[in-house]
Amino acid sequence: MAAAASLSTWRRQVHLWIDHGAGDDLVATMLHRGLVALICANVVAIVLESVPSIAARFSVGFQAFELVSLLIFALEYAIRLWAAPEHARYRGLSPARARLAYAASVPAVVDLLATLPLLFGLMGFGELKVLLLLRLLRFFKLGRYSPGMASLSAALAAERKALFACFVILMGVMLMAASAMHIVEHEAQAEKFGTIPDAMWWAIITLTTVGYGDVYPVTAAGKAVAAVTAVLGLIMLALPVGIVATAFAQEIHRREFVVTWSMIARVPLFGGLDAAEIAEVMQFLRAQTVRNGAVVMHEGEPGRALYFIASGEVEIRLPEGKKRLDEGHFFGELRFGDMAIASHSPCPNAAVATAPSKLLVLDPIDFHALTKRHPKLAERIRTLAQA
Repeated sequence: MAAAASLSTWRRQVHLWIDHGAGDDLVATMLHRGLVALICANVVAIVLESVPSIAARFSVGFQAFELVSLLIFALEYAIRLWAAPEHARYRGLSPARARLAYAASVPAVVDLLATLPLLFGLMGFGELKVLLLLRLLRFFKLGRYSPGMASLSAALAAERKALFACFVILMGVMLMAASAMHIVEHEAQAEKFGTIPDAMWWAIITLTTVGYGDVYPVTAAGKAVAAVTAVLGLIMLALPVGIVATAFAQEIHRREFVVTWSMIARVPLFGGLDAAEIAEVMQFLRAQTVRNGAVVMHEGEPGRALYFIASGEVEIRLPEGKKRLDEGHFFGELRFGDMAIASHSPCPNAAVATAPSKLLVLDPIDFHALTKRHPKLAERIRTLAQA
């Protein structure tokens, strides 16, 4: 039992190092920065290796660097697979099912494909050209270390129908422009606009505002069609850009809002508020970052604030023992007149961060300002507290 508990504790720590990397944890920071630097160096090496003179001069160095990189990426994949049961998304599953679920996720598939060149090399197929594409997949591993890229992926997925509609419109406009140019230019330039498929090359290049100049109209009617097509090209580009930009901004705000909302709604008292009232409470939350081992609430100190865990882990000390809380939970206590808003009964004796954590704090001063500014909300909270 002791060995199993020790293994679980070690696996949790490894998970925090390799997946979280929040705050000022030196091991996690150095690990993530090292992996990011290795991925970037791999991409640069792959590009430089395509230059014959450089490849011939540093072939041994490129091969050694590739072998070391593959071993590190394979080790990283194995560690992530081993620590998968500690991931919040798979915590309710058995270790085997958690690892299978993680292995089927997109980041894990990218990690696996990035390590396949090592397997092919051991099997004697190291010269296959397709391995170059697998090696370049390592670039997409950077998405794991960039919340912005994750938000962009979510935004593209959310607006996929609108983006597909833009693509359909683009294809329709391209077909119309190519047909019009074929009609007015086929006699003057039969070799370039003699058929609609020939004219489609000019149409797509013009609509995307590239304009190579290898094909262009020479008649007055053709120039008029080209002018209209060029203007339509600007509109065609503006549509998806506007959709993606708006969806990206909304996704970032939505992600922050949902995380904060879910934490506030877990408070029994606040859970009875409606959407507008919870939004008012959210405006008074103050962000706080604490390092590993930092004391959030001292022993014997009365509860003076409610703390919501945005990321990381905090250990609270209750009369019956210690309890660890992770992302999405809250702890502490607030006084509302002669009533207490507490996370536990009784209020925790102390709280210590067991990992670098980001907290959202609602302190008495801000809570008092909230109730003063919104009397109806204060009365609503009092009614819920009495109930």
